[in-house]
Amino acid sequence: MEETWKLKRAFIDLTAGAVSGGISRTVTSPLDVIKIRFQVQLEPTFSRASLQRELYRQSKYTGVWQATKDIFREEGFRGFWRGNVPALLMVMPYTSIQFTVLHKLKTLASGSSKTADHINLSPYLSYVSGALAGCAATLGSYPFDLVRTILASQGEPKVYSTMRSAFVDIVKTRGFQGLYAGLSPTLVEIIPYAGLQFGTYDTFKRWAMEWNRSTFNRRSSRKPEDLTSFQIFLCGLASGTAAKSVCHPLDVVKKRFQRKLQRLRKAENKNTTKRSPGMIRIEGLQRHPKYGARVENSAYKNMYDALRQIVRMEGYAGLYKGIVPSVIKAAPAGAVTFVAYEYTSDWLESILR
Repeated sequence: MEETWKLKRAFIDLTAGAVSGGISRTVTSPLDVIKIRFQVQLEPTFSRASLQRELYRQSKYTGVWQATKDIFREEGFRGFWRGNVPALLMVMPYTSIQFTVLHKLKTLASGSSKTADHINLSPYLSYVSGALAGCAATLGSYPFDLVRTILASQGEPKVYSTMRSAFVDIVKTRGFQGLYAGLSPTLVEIIPYAGLQFGTYDTFKRWAMEWNRSTFNRRSSRKPEDLTSFQIFLCGLASGTAAKSVCHPLDVVKKRFQRKLQRLRKAENKNTTKRSPGMIRIEGLQRHPKYGARVENSAYKNMYDALRQIVRMEGYAGLYKGIVPSVIKAAPAGAVTFVAYEYTSDWLESILR
């Protein structure tokens, strides 16, 4: 009987995680596209950067509203969902693995498989469980994250028309290891990010429960431990904001590594394949020149070197490119994810009992 319930519990976590991740990702896709465009742009992303034009060419994107208008004018409404299919293929298995591993780790730590008992774990264990679950999910879904970044950042005219063409070109020119470009900074980022997100979410839930107890109405049919959907939404909103604000510089570095462009090999120079005028043909990942300077293959030796060079060339503001749409996206994304997961999980649990 116990073994049967463990299988049911795993199915609940996998399904609820996939549903919550899919809903959250689709709703927040426009902000994610804008965020990625900012992060892979070497030029400043604010309008006052005109003072630095002796160092940079004119920026393509200089603000959230300006980027929104440009993307809509050049690419239409569908441009805001560019790369959404590989993003869903990345996010849905990511959240499935994450919530499944998280529940298993909390079960081991608390000695109980009941979700209600997991809230009593120490904050330390909540942070560690979240970090480990995030690492496991990242390893299982990373190639889709890479392709999503490429498709979302390429703009118009397109270089890769489909997810398949991007996959094939990366594997052909870089090998299968090319599908894991930027994995190291991603893993370094995901440890504090997932730890903070799940750790602070549990902390905010405990605070909400304490507040419910202090204002408990005996006539109410709701128990103090039963949070409302609005309270869950606020807890997810706060946890997403906190995690993204702290970890955003690492996300910028990750996107730079994913978007790192390589020089043409001598053999490719002899290639007679026709190319569009003005199009930069590079090894693996391509980008049209109107979207700004390229990140060359030799630009960053490692993660620390990338952080150092970004600060040297672009200032500390370079580490926070895309922070506004990133936080605006992370807050509701976290909120929607947790609300959808909690309700989907409760519904599946009620019908599978």
